[in-house]
Amino acid sequence: MSEAILDIKGLKTYFPVKKKGETLFVKAVDGVDLTIKKGEVMGLVGESGSGKSTIAYTVMGMYQPTAGEIIFQGQNIATASSKRPLSLKKDLQIVFQDPGSSLNGQQNIRQILELPLRVHKIVSKSEMEKKIVELLKTVELPAYYMYKTPWAVGGGERQMVSIARALASNPKFIILDEPTSALDVSIQAKIINMLMKLQHEQELTYLFITHDLSLMRNIATRVAIMYLGKVCEIADTGEFFKNPLHPYTQMLLSSIPVISEEEERLKPAKVVSTGEIPSPVNVPPGCSFHLRCPQRMDICSKMDPVMQEAAPGHYVRCHACQKA
Repeated sequence: MSEAILDIKGLKTYFPVKKKGETLFVKAVDGVDLTIKKGEVMGLVGESGSGKSTIAYTVMGMYQPTAGEIIFQGQNIATASSKRPLSLKKDLQIVFQDPGSSLNGQQNIRQILELPLRVHKIVSKSEMEKKIVELLKTVELPAYYMYKTPWAVGGGERQMVSIARALASNPKFIILDEPTSALDVSIQAKIINMLMKLQHEQELTYLFITHDLSLMRNIATRVAIMYLGKVCEIADTGEFFKNPLHPYTQMLLSSIPVISEEEERLKPAKVVSTGEIPSPVNVPPGCSFHLRCPQRMDICSKMDPVMQEAAPGHYVRCHACQKA
């Protein structure tokens, strides 16, 4: 078994909100355990508002965790980014969903790529331009792009610059927060293929956050499903698509659009949920999915299930799936 590069334990990230003079809490991440092994692509999937990006921003130190541990390369980093050593920031990078808002439009691409090279002392001043050209070539952009601003290039090219910036510090782990969802379909495949090529060539580890299960089937080593701040199922990709256990997972998989009868046969039976996703400010007692679950039992409204191993490497948090 590969060594863990990131081990999240009991992570909670709550945000206070005022309502009628009372302080309530948005439970964006509510007790997540997740281990990511060196060299793998962990897919983190869920609907909007499930807490996927909050996990990413908490791991990066942009949000302060309410509770829990974030163990990165054996070191607990559950603290603000400003308090982390540079050596840690060098190894841990992120590519955001929207390159338009994550790149400084007042700088040219050379300046954007030069900053991490200078901060982390990757190359000397005399070798800076050569390294920037190398980074642009790595993401399949011509050298003269260094003189352009982010707004002078297309959305796909801006995302390639974001990827080059993440690669500049020679990281070991990259969080990809829906890196293609804001792009045209025509450019998405190119970016995904490039990311997977880089992952193989540079022996990178990815946490790939998305709502696209079809994409995970093709690129992820393992898949974790989130619902309302909690992980409800984790499995190797092949096992996950062959034998989904959690009713929420089955619902997601059964709703994937397909174009052939063969693909339709591979999907689980259609699962119809009722009701709407509860507010993370007012999470129902028991299992947070029970109000929408077609398999709910009496215990589901009273007791929150714990994660159990249903098969080797396949974990599920559901009363209906638990072993006797």
